[in-house]
Amino acid sequence: MSLELTINEQIKQAMLGKKEADLRGLRAIKSAILLAKTSGTNKDGLTAEDEMKMLQKLVKTRKDSLDIYIQQNREDLAKVEREEIEVIERFLPKQLSEEEIKAVVKDVIAQVGATSAADMGKVMGASTKALAGKADGKLVSAIVKQLLG
Repeated sequence: MSLELTINEQIKQAMLGKKEADLRGLRAIKSAILLAKTSGTNKDGLTAEDEMKMLQKLVKTRKDSLDIYIQQNREDLAKVEREEIEVIERFLPKQLSEEEIKAVVKDVIAQVGATSAADMGKVMGASTKALAGKADGKLVSAIVKQLLG
């Protein structure tokens, strides 16, 4: 079943169950799907990779907003963002732990032959491909800096 059909079905379930938090998150995903489909770049429909990138972007923007709300002591708004992040992350692959990410990055460093921080671009490129959808880019970047630094 495609992501769009799954989302539509879950929206119905959330409406019947009167789950406001789920409904907000699901509607955000549906909105992003509709925008992607009508943007003209995805005339053949969304691939699984496109869907995953779109979901990651939704989570990233919400995490950025969450950080701002926490800094401004706006717990009411932070709560909404946390709830939406939780809903969207249900549709993403399980995120790897920091230890698992370190293991992958170490393998990439060995494959690329990186020896210093000057090789960070090569390592980041290969690492982001290897960890696509499974790890947050900021965390991967921090681990690469730590291992090369």
